[in-house]
Amino acid sequence: MKKLVASGKTVEEALKNGLNELGVGQDRVKVAVLEQPSKGLFGLFGAKDAKVELELIPDGVEEAMRFLGEVTEAMNVNVRAERSDDRDGVRINLTGSDLGMLIGRRGQTLDSLQFLMNIVANRHSDRHLRIVLDAENFRERRQTTLESLSERMADKVVKTRKEVVLEPMSSQERKVIHARLQSHPLVKTYSKGDEPNRSVVIALK
Repeated sequence: MKKLVASGKTVEEALKNGLNELGVGQDRVKVAVLEQPSKGLFGLFGAKDAKVELELIPDGVEEAMRFLGEVTEAMNVNVRAERSDDRDGVRINLTGSDLGMLIGRRGQTLDSLQFLMNIVANRHSDRHLRIVLDAENFRERRQTTLESLSERMADKVVKTRKEVVLEPMSSQERKVIHARLQSHPLVKTYSKGDEPNRSVVIALK
């Protein structure tokens, strides 16, 4: 954890100086007063400033983004990460020219990075954090592709009256298929197999 010793004519001033240097609010630090101020002899000689030690409390999302930066640097991939917060959690969108390597086949590398970032974030947080990692809206495009696939396969099942087993998918992608077809009047969906080879089955009701 990062620590900083700051000084000022009063404890409050020393704290303010330290917070300014760290660029954070008081809720992000633990404060220990090292020395109280003293006026010295006749208020002139031997006067001492107050000294405080500020210990930076880790931010889970910042630690996760630092981890991401280390990974992309090791992969020699130049990307920019933009963070946005909403009620569902934290979304980090990557932009750059080498995103294919980070996305991987059907987004598998992106999913793995997201999984690891969530582990890092929650290790450094006293509350549960949920991070969604995306790359130039890949997840939205993938969802559209999966929804279209589910409709086509449902039509095939109705036409041939034979069930269809889709390729293995992550739990997140399987949920997209289930959600898209849950109100379908003629077909039902369920999953079978073991991770990471678990697949969605589309069958007649």
